[in-house]
Amino acid sequence: MEAALEVTARYCRSELEQYGRCVAASPASWQRDCHSLRLGISRPIVRRIRSDCAEPFAAFERCLQENEAAVGRCSEHVAAFLRCAEQVKVTA
Repeated sequence: MEAALEVTARYCRSELEQYGRCVAASPASWQRDCHSLRLGISRPIVRRIRSDCAEPFAAFERCLQENEAAVGRCSEHVAAFLRCAEQVKVTA
């Protein structure tokens, strides 16, 4: 989860900030009021990373499930996912 957040923050910082401001401004109705902003976070680069790096991310998730008490053992898996994400290019 932390790796996905890191990648999202790197490539979608302004969208995340706008979404966060909306949530903070609408504590009682943020799910409804901020829904379209939440969807906007899924920019093409994020969709491409989800597609191109599905296997390294799945391996990372499996590692987390198998090592709940020692998630530090999954550092190589998260590193592999981040290496993959760094190589993804969005084509126009």
